[in-house]
Amino acid sequence: MEAKKAAAGTSLESLMSSFNTRIAELQDLVIARNMYPATSVTDLSAVDAALKGMELQLHSIKDRLRDETLAIPKAKKIIDASLRQQKKLQSMSVYAPSYFPERTTTILETNRCLMSEFSKQDLGVGSLKLEEEPAALPKEKKGRGSPPLWHITANELDSLSSYMRGRLTLEKVNAAINDMATYAEANAHLISAPKKKLAENHWEKALELRDIAMTDGVKGKHFFLENDIKGPALKLDNTGKAILTVLRHLGRISETRIGHHRVIILLKPQ
Repeated sequence: MEAKKAAAGTSLESLMSSFNTRIAELQDLVIARNMYPATSVTDLSAVDAALKGMELQLHSIKDRLRDETLAIPKAKKIIDASLRQQKKLQSMSVYAPSYFPERTTTILETNRCLMSEFSKQDLGVGSLKLEEEPAALPKEKKGRGSPPLWHITANELDSLSSYMRGRLTLEKVNAAINDMATYAEANAHLISAPKKKLAENHWEKALELRDIAMTDGVKGKHFFLENDIKGPALKLDNTGKAILTVLRHLGRISETRIGHHRVIILLKPQ
């Protein structure tokens, strides 16, 4: 009986010792948790993903730097060539006028007349074709002559109000005057050309232009229609409308309406 009591006491002491050991371990764990809270530990997987992203960005930056480094010599060559071209253009611009008042057609006509004169001097009276050909030219331009090229000056442009002038430049306005003279000259050829020299699609316009040319206020003057405006310098946009307003204000053109056409007349210096 006493032996059983002794065995039971030993088992109870062993159980209590085990509980005490477990309690001590739990206390150590509680202390460790308080020293290093869970929120302060970084997720290692997120850190790994961030590092991989930074590595990819670093590689792309290195590639871009390598490409830029290889492109630097080419860019230097282009810059040097541009600077040389700029110097050439600057040296040429010293001798070039700000605009060219004469049209190519006028130069060609002058050269053609000079060539005919030289031909007559060299060949004599025996060439009848050379004598008859220049005689036909005055008939085409009878009563009109060449369209007026009355360019504006810088003082005239500066005299306009800033609202009317806008962003117009002297070169743009004078280039538009060249275009208008070209339109008027083309219409003059249609008016004076015989039917056999005109294509079928031009004959109707020629008849219409002849009727307009015989009306009061237009007769004997060079003109063109609003539909003739097709560039290259003068177009039917806001800039083109502003140029027409300026030229009308400065007395370079006048406008009238005949039928459904807006007729623009080129004026000559008084």
